[in-house]
Amino acid sequence: MKPILTPSIIYTGVDDQSGHLFEQQYPLTHGMSYNSYVILDEHIAIMDSVEERRGDQWIRQIEEATCGHKPTFLVVHHMEPDHSASILKALDRWPELTIVASAQAIGMLHRFFPGHDFSGCTRAIKDGDTLSLGSHNLTFYSAPMVHWPEVMVSVESSEKVLFSSDAFGKFGALQYDDDWIGEARRYYTNIVGKYGPQMSRLLDKLEVPAIDIIAPLHGPVLRSELDKYVGLYRKWSTYTPETRGVLVAYASIYGGTAEAAMRIAEMLRSTDAGEVTVIDLCSCDQSEAVAQAFRLSGMVLAAPTYDAGIYPAMHDFIYHLSIKGLRNRLVGIVENGSWAPTAGRLMRNMLHEMPGMVIAEPMVTIRSRLTDSDIDHLRELASNMAAQP
Repeated sequence: MKPILTPSIIYTGVDDQSGHLFEQQYPLTHGMSYNSYVILDEHIAIMDSVEERRGDQWIRQIEEATCGHKPTFLVVHHMEPDHSASILKALDRWPELTIVASAQAIGMLHRFFPGHDFSGCTRAIKDGDTLSLGSHNLTFYSAPMVHWPEVMVSVESSEKVLFSSDAFGKFGALQYDDDWIGEARRYYTNIVGKYGPQMSRLLDKLEVPAIDIIAPLHGPVLRSELDKYVGLYRKWSTYTPETRGVLVAYASIYGGTAEAAMRIAEMLRSTDAGEVTVIDLCSCDQSEAVAQAFRLSGMVLAAPTYDAGIYPAMHDFIYHLSIKGLRNRLVGIVENGSWAPTAGRLMRNMLHEMPGMVIAEPMVTIRSRLTDSDIDHLRELASNMAAQP
């Protein structure tokens, strides 16, 4: 443990390298960090708890950071169990602790800790409230649906630290120096992606130029280039592409659809379509495919018909894009079907349910394997994709 923020704001979080899935669905190559911080002042504040398996380690680290002094407050920005599961360990160790949280979070306490009496040990805070610790002062901002309804963030004004809850987080344990943008994008688009408007409103509330440090609940503390990170969040939360280009996402059973995907990718690269990324949905995790769809301005979706519907890997992908709120993209469709192709029409129907999706023409239909006329249609589709700004 070391003071990675300031001499008076100490990191007390934990790394978990044993977990391979976050929320039991998102692959973790390098584990996950569960961040917590202690503010040393006349009244000591613990900023969030950690996941249950690392609770004892967390308590030891707080005792080291405080040199045995009793904390006054446990601030709970977010009640999700990966950040609140060790609350009872803290209350067992320091019975006089006051839990500071939104009224909605306080109302959730008995649901996660049934049978425990929290009366007399909570303090509800709302948007704009302040908490004085002595020389440090916390101002709280509500952040509903980023990504739960009870979420708060806070700003410590004397040292200009934003405790950002799940915002600005990323996958990966702290000891690994992963690329921040790639894993933060995958984290944001899959965890918070649906709630872009709410994220935008939170960014509007914060005086970002007055913030020197961003301390999230997952991932590294951000100390420099904050404008870059906030700019990325502006794009992600408004579903604005980072890069002009096309994601070619395909699912293939016997190789015919894969061949078509590779051919149109080549055609796109030979035009002015921008960056071209190819993903096999049968082997790539959905969370990475979703992140790439957020990153790029267009997509070509290629899939066979299966059981008179869309091949499952493609159906799942479009479903994930829909529930994560992706919108305003140019999309080309390539379907394959040996006797009764229906995937293209059904893919189009799913995409039409998503705001601002524009279908590029022509929709290309393959009957098992590419023919010369199919290649001509792919070339026309690639040309129309590239013609878009």
